[in-house]
Amino acid sequence: MAMSPSGFHSLFPPSLIITEFHLFKSLVLPIVLLATVSSASADEGQWQPHQMPQLSAELKGIGMTIPAEKLANLSKHPMSAMVSLGGCSASFVSAAGLIVTNHHCAYSAVQRNSSAENNYITEGFLAKTQSAELPAGPSSRVYVTDSLENVTARVQQGLSAAMTGRARHEHIEQRIKSLIAECEQDAAYRCSVPAFHRGLEYYRIRQMMIRDVRLVYAPSDKIGNFGGDVDNFEWPRHTGDFSFLRAYVGKDGRPADPSPDNVPYRSKDFLVVSAEGLKNGDPIVLAGYPGRTSRYKLPAEIRFARDSNYPARVSDMQADLAVIATATAGNASAGVSYASVVKGINNGLKKTEGLLAGFARKDIAAIKDQQDAAFRSWFRQQPGQASGNSSATLLADLDAVIASDMALSEEEFAWSVATNSDLLKSARSLYRLALERSKPDDEREAGFQQRDVSFIKARLNRLTQSFVGSVDQARFDASLQRYRQLATSMHPSGLDALLPQSAATLYGQSQLGDTVKRLAWMEQDAAAFLGSDDAFIRLAVRLQDTAMSLENRRKEIDGNLERIIPNYMQAVIAWKKTQGKPVYPDANSTLRISYGTVAPYSPRDGISKGPFTTVNGIVEKQTGTAPFNAPKNLLDAIEQKRYGAFADAALGSVPVNFLSSADTTGGNSGSAILNKRGELVGLNFDSTYESITKDWYFDKDITRAIHVDIRYMLWVMQEVDHADNLLKEMTVKYWGK
Repeated sequence: MAMSPSGFHSLFPPSLIITEFHLFKSLVLPIVLLATVSSASADEGQWQPHQMPQLSAELKGIGMTIPAEKLANLSKHPMSAMVSLGGCSASFVSAAGLIVTNHHCAYSAVQRNSSAENNYITEGFLAKTQSAELPAGPSSRVYVTDSLENVTARVQQGLSAAMTGRARHEHIEQRIKSLIAECEQDAAYRCSVPAFHRGLEYYRIRQMMIRDVRLVYAPSDKIGNFGGDVDNFEWPRHTGDFSFLRAYVGKDGRPADPSPDNVPYRSKDFLVVSAEGLKNGDPIVLAGYPGRTSRYKLPAEIRFARDSNYPARVSDMQADLAVIATATAGNASAGVSYASVVKGINNGLKKTEGLLAGFARKDIAAIKDQQDAAFRSWFRQQPGQASGNSSATLLADLDAVIASDMALSEEEFAWSVATNSDLLKSARSLYRLALERSKPDDEREAGFQQRDVSFIKARLNRLTQSFVGSVDQARFDASLQRYRQLATSMHPSGLDALLPQSAATLYGQSQLGDTVKRLAWMEQDAAAFLGSDDAFIRLAVRLQDTAMSLENRRKEIDGNLERIIPNYMQAVIAWKKTQGKPVYPDANSTLRISYGTVAPYSPRDGISKGPFTTVNGIVEKQTGTAPFNAPKNLLDAIEQKRYGAFADAALGSVPVNFLSSADTTGGNSGSAILNKRGELVGLNFDSTYESITKDWYFDKDITRAIHVDIRYMLWVMQEVDHADNLLKEMTVKYWGK
């Protein structure tokens, strides 16, 4: 499941970072190098689609029959059916814009349409007709990748070696904004310019952005979240983590604001669903939008995560969850409002705990120490890189800027704790928008340009379904107490004097909890904020200088990283290629392809876990108490063995989940799992607990991804929830059964 950390740039760098090349004359590696691929090691790698033809031999070697060239073409099936939900992955499964993804990816849509009296979370939801489909929410988007182009030279244009880090960063931010504005002349599209290989390359990506998204079908969370947080990141699993959405557009076929007059999007391509199933050893390809990996991080960055950053995160998430639980206890309505918030925090907590457990189980920092020492030794021996020349300068500068990055990240964490209030975040966002609107659009900070206003409005609107004043107050009060317990060295300069001693008085003196009044502030200028008597608006104004100080220091460090890291990455790539190791960029929320096979694994000596689970395991786990409380109609279908065409002959039952060796991470939730012919056979939704550290280090022996078997999805739709209308809408191949 996806985790979305914020404020930790040294561990999770922004996707839009920018740099200048300083190519070492004796180690010239042209850009075309990145389009070549060494022989892949095991199933490691989250590959850019254009790299797939270079992997043709590897794909054929595991048994794939779909040509690698087809996987490289974004305008053709099957890649044209892959979409992003802006944090999760998904795919079209009918010509009428029907989209399949994970249950947890559609959870916020289910939650926003639920109430204590009409709880779709626990009861499930199925629209039997398109007119009964429900709005997924103001923030819901479907992104269809249309094109990408290498714009590295244009991003670097005009850089000077004399620039400060901040000047460098801001100059390239301006270049990126220009590239985006040029790309977004057609309002139907959303463009971005993410960095690859930590700033060595930049690609401009154009995506059609569909903004009318509706909830079609979600099983009860007794199916879609069976096992809950207890089973999260664990194996064996028995979770039906799937849901359906639909994309709607205007009658002209172009993206439009939500309206009853809109019609289903006519998806050019969609995936054929195969009920044939898989067996141990079968090949699979996985396509989606993985969020962030850190495979090229330095040993010092790993130790910072292991010893400081992650433990602090775990402690803070645990405390925040405890506060929410207490504040919502006995209040069913508040519990529904915060269900999605709690689910997101729990997912991040379990993943972070898993990372720490993985670091404890295997000393990845020590492994990286050995790799780093070998790289530095090789680098110093390259022609023209003798000690005292450019190599020594590069490595010393690299170590220094990484240290500065980690130090600032400590303050950024403290800031995030001190400002943990939805009303304060809203007030700060509104005030910053007012300040930026006084500038020409191309000079505004990214995130506050005219292209971003609809997203800001959607975030402010979303609080209508996920905010309770008493709960937010309890969270803010507790966060302020936790902030004061942090080491004073982590406190941003001057912040302590600006914070309230208690949040109690703020909530009684603010109207931002009212959606209409909150949205009205979007039209106000900076002078209105300065003259306001709203307590949270006043606090946002007081905090602005401190926030800008942190932001400008971040830009200085990011600019220095952007000056140095690409040179380092260029050398690392050359070194890896001399060893025949795979060369692929870290995940950065762009479309990627992984491949592998259905495979068991051994998490520790003497324990072997098979690659499939079946519905029989649901009965074995069933206790009648959440999170192991399957619906009665599902249990009845199992007891009566109403398996139909979905039983696996070898297993003698309906498979629920399966494992593969494919390389995944957060953001891959909902990714399509394709069989050798390119047909949909599953959905990615999780990893085993032992695999979580793959974000930092890929261990082929224990890295396993967890997928929903499409046969279980189809079986639930047919035998449990009677989603016959959707089964008829999709193209399902039963292969002689």
